[in-house]
Amino acid sequence: MAPLQKKLKKTKKTNKNKQVSLVVPVEPKTNDTDWWDSFWHKNSTAPGYSVPNDESQGFKYFFRVSETTFEYICSLVREDLISRPPSGLINIEGRLLSVEKQVAIALRRLASGESQVSVGASFGVGQSTVSQVTWRFIEALEERAKCHLSWPDSNRMQEIKVGFEAAYGLPNCCGAIDATHVMMTLPAVQTSDDWCDQEKNYSMLIQGIVDHEMRFIDIVTGLPGGMTFSRLLKCSAFFKLSQNGERLNGNVRNLGGDVIREYVVGGCSYPLLPWLMTPYEINGVSDSQSTFNHKHEAARLLAVKAFSLLKGSWRILSKVMWRPDKSKLPSIILTCCLLHNIIIDCGDTLDPEVALSDHHDSGYRELYCKQVDPSGRTMRENLAKHLQHGWWYCP
Repeated sequence: MAPLQKKLKKTKKTNKNKQVSLVVPVEPKTNDTDWWDSFWHKNSTAPGYSVPNDESQGFKYFFRVSETTFEYICSLVREDLISRPPSGLINIEGRLLSVEKQVAIALRRLASGESQVSVGASFGVGQSTVSQVTWRFIEALEERAKCHLSWPDSNRMQEIKVGFEAAYGLPNCCGAIDATHVMMTLPAVQTSDDWCDQEKNYSMLIQGIVDHEMRFIDIVTGLPGGMTFSRLLKCSAFFKLSQNGERLNGNVRNLGGDVIREYVVGGCSYPLLPWLMTPYEINGVSDSQSTFNHKHEAARLLAVKAFSLLKGSWRILSKVMWRPDKSKLPSIILTCCLLHNIIIDCGDTLDPEVALSDHHDSGYRELYCKQVDPSGRTMRENLAKHLQHGWWYCP
């Protein structure tokens, strides 16, 4: 590989009339397949992996993205990864790492959740290089991929509402909400009841809202696992904006004289609010309420499936993290959510085979929230009536 820096012919004079060459970073001129050929040869038959024989499928097995999506991700972070000093980013042969190899190392660390030592061995680099490369990648993607995770504009929101109504019969539905725990160990000096959750694990929470294609359109993280999902919701900017009428404030639907505003669907752990629909309690429900629960649950499961895919694809989130920096962990979580969305936005596929086989929060009991807003109850009754009478969206 060529060196990461090269000298320019342009010079400048110092005060002592000496000429000093200016040095600027440039990307190594390498064959893009060099790192992959070496990695594939070393890892495709390694014990413990069920690697497909086809190299394209094998690429996605290891990195969760297709080669085309991988190239797009490289294009997002390339400028950041080549514009900063190399800081010793070399492999065991003493050659500087290409952008592609840096991205591959970071994706493998996030996808496998394996130790930095193990990931480094698979690429022929040291543990410190894996650590540095992964964090540089996270910082770059967090900044460059913002467009892939944002609250939809009015045109996109209309597509989402059409999608939910076509699939589940729920008019004006804007998303599905759920939350999950990322477990970790903490040093004794950092342990507290705040971070100790209901199952006596130390954890950090992620709240996410997904659209009809399981794309995350809003996330909240960084808060301690000792919170209930209801409390997490109320600490979020999404809650404040929705309560103040600055979000979920689009056109209302008038169906048979009943007004249906914009809303999201959530499970029993959430309060029933005018803009957040939760299911009826199972005992003693009427036919219309049962129908509502059935349609509601089908839509809500999109968020459950999205989290199962997120934590299954990026296994660093599903394993117990060893003493993570709690100030940096939210960036790791956000990066995994961005990668999840990039896969969808690039027309790539979220591989259902990598999704967690159990619930994304396996071992955690659902805690019921008894808060009921009267306006939310009226909204839910209007929706139940609408579904019972069979008014259905016809595209």
